[in-house]
Amino acid sequence: MSAIGISILAIGAMLILLALRVPLGVALGSVSLTGLFITHGPKAAMGALGDTPYDFVAHWSLAAIPMFLLMGAVAYHAGLTGSLLRAAKNWLNWLPGGLAIATTAASAGFAAACGSSIVSVAAMSRLAIPEMIKLGYDKGLAAGCVAAAGTLAALIPPSILMVIFGWMAEAPIGKLLIAGILPGLLTAVIYSAMIAVRCTLDPSLAPRSKESPSTKEKFESLAKTWPLIALMFGVIGGIYTGFATATEAAALGALLAFVVALLTGQLTRTVVRESFLDTLQSSASIFFIVIGAVLLTRFLALSGLPMFLAQEVKALDLDPTTLVLCVGAIYLVLGMFLETLGLLLLTLPILIPIFKLYNLDMVWMGVLVVKFIEIGMLTPPIGMHVFVIKTTVGSQVSVPAIFRGLFWFVIADLMTIGLLIFFPAISTWLPSVIE
Repeated sequence: MSAIGISILAIGAMLILLALRVPLGVALGSVSLTGLFITHGPKAAMGALGDTPYDFVAHWSLAAIPMFLLMGAVAYHAGLTGSLLRAAKNWLNWLPGGLAIATTAASAGFAAACGSSIVSVAAMSRLAIPEMIKLGYDKGLAAGCVAAAGTLAALIPPSILMVIFGWMAEAPIGKLLIAGILPGLLTAVIYSAMIAVRCTLDPSLAPRSKESPSTKEKFESLAKTWPLIALMFGVIGGIYTGFATATEAAALGALLAFVVALLTGQLTRTVVRESFLDTLQSSASIFFIVIGAVLLTRFLALSGLPMFLAQEVKALDLDPTTLVLCVGAIYLVLGMFLETLGLLLLTLPILIPIFKLYNLDMVWMGVLVVKFIEIGMLTPPIGMHVFVIKTTVGSQVSVPAIFRGLFWFVIADLMTIGLLIFFPAISTWLPSVIE
């Protein structure tokens, strides 16, 4: 059997292993090493196993991952999200569905200090969902709002998925991080508009709040959000001005998170311990999975499958827009069954050669791929954000109610993706300014 045939069988075997709940890193690594053993012999397999982990872990640009994770962990454990939600509520409560819109705005703000959609959902669900339910909000709207708004952390920098995409695609990570700002804000605006329209047409979804904070209270609550604003400007400003690379900005953000927590009196021994433990666990998990993906990339590259598929797709003579739509359909289907990091690492070794053969802008594609993948966090049967919320709020809201509430947010996401596809400048303009 040819190397290409073996690689196709290997991918099928890997999907079977994933369906059997074999850990992703184990499935990726074992199938890749077996494929290398069969196609190129034991020396090639052992050589890949010997140098791949070190080559990956020692890569300078990937040092941004644990630094961004540490920054988000400190911000989360130090409770820096509460002030952001209070400020958003004071300023936006007058709108139809005001608390849901405020939660979306607060999630967008926390995304600039987080980097992980899971962490964002966990933080906001504790703060926002019980309050919305207490005020009489529809449970589906309350939970769906938090689940959907959590995806903003994958777009608005810092973003772990953007860092990994940039590394695998050999694209400028700093530009990829900056590229997520406008699409992230656009997503938040479309979510908010959808909430306002729905709550205007059906006021029972979100009873109007009777609170009417004074102008003084509004500005006082806004002033208390300075910790997250400092983190946001430290990271995004550092990259945008050229003062720091993406990796240096990540380290700066982690340092600023500790400084801010210290200045606000939240830097306790428990916060430090929990932040480092979360960072170590998350970094180890991500690195283990990505090492398996790197082995898969090497195996597929040696087998020739990615270039074979790229040439076959090129022979179809698809226009770039049709290709992007097909890629989106693939991600939306696979996203129903695979979690974000696994889906990203499983598909990129095959898709990146196709993107390059079509001369597609890798910054633009990075934004689209991350957006496609994050929709999978909202759709059944996996819907990781749904189960994070269920774990956090327990019996206050059921899983079917959360999925039901997410329907309109997924529609809003599809509208956003349409705009990003047909108006690439939304993603590419801001990065072009820092050239």
